[in-house]
Amino acid sequence: MSAVNDTKFKSVVFFLTGIAGQEYLHFWISIPFCFIYVISIVGNSVILFIIKTDPNLHEPMYIFLSMLAVTDFGLLIATIPTILGIFLFNSREISFNACFAQLFFIHSLAKIESSMLLLMAFDRFIAICNPLRYASILTPPRIAKMGLVFVLRGVAVALPFPILLKRFRYCRANVLSHSYCLHQDVMKLACSDITVNYIYGLFTTLFTFGLDSLLIFLSYMMILKTVLSIASHTECLRALNTCVSHLCAVLLFYTPNIGLAVTHRFGNGSSHLLQILLGYVYLLVPPLMNPIVYSVKSKHLRARIIRAFVK
Repeated sequence: MSAVNDTKFKSVVFFLTGIAGQEYLHFWISIPFCFIYVISIVGNSVILFIIKTDPNLHEPMYIFLSMLAVTDFGLLIATIPTILGIFLFNSREISFNACFAQLFFIHSLAKIESSMLLLMAFDRFIAICNPLRYASILTPPRIAKMGLVFVLRGVAVALPFPILLKRFRYCRANVLSHSYCLHQDVMKLACSDITVNYIYGLFTTLFTFGLDSLLIFLSYMMILKTVLSIASHTECLRALNTCVSHLCAVLLFYTPNIGLAVTHRFGNGSSHLLQILLGYVYLLVPPLMNPIVYSVKSKHLRARIIRAFVK
């Protein structure tokens, strides 16, 4: 009997959702999505290529930026197959294992991206508050170790998600809210008690996004305190200007992230369309805008990109 039940369990599929009620527009909606993916891939590729080929950009700030670009690449690769599959080919079915693999990569990469933003805040903190020791503190081996620790943290906290979800039986319609798999979306379809998943999901959110955002906030409080003590108004503005691109990246990442988490956990009466839009903003806007923001605000990076294209 258990073998039969196991067979039934493995044969179940989930159904992804594009934009409900707008199926007749899916092909046209796919056009801006394709543009977003192409621009994001090209933008992050240019950033990585320029930083790798220019020795003058082998500084901690740009190394952290390249780590952020690699993470954005991972998020794009994890979501492209199902999002474009729905809008271009109306391919809604996704198997259990494929869904669990996708949600693992999405959650782990999102947590790694949060960590990269924290490391970039630490970089700005050292550069402004302790500039004389900047090069001795942020050495390449130390940067590599910090990056590895946060990558392992992202993988470790996301790994239990598919393991916890595999314990359940799914006896409902199995229709997901998004065109990709998320832990908080899949667990609602289970016929079993999801208290453990709910508590663990809340814990990982607080331990990663909550802790990282708190430390970023504290870093900027210290930066602001240091900057306001600078006598020269010009030097004060110059120091703050080096933080603008990072602040934009933080807002682009955390604002839709918080909104999506709130609507999934507490917004049972919230608009389904709002959840869908926040989901797309959360996954697609940071990889699209990060290269643009840093290229515009970083004078050295912008000059190097222009020089490369002019040649």
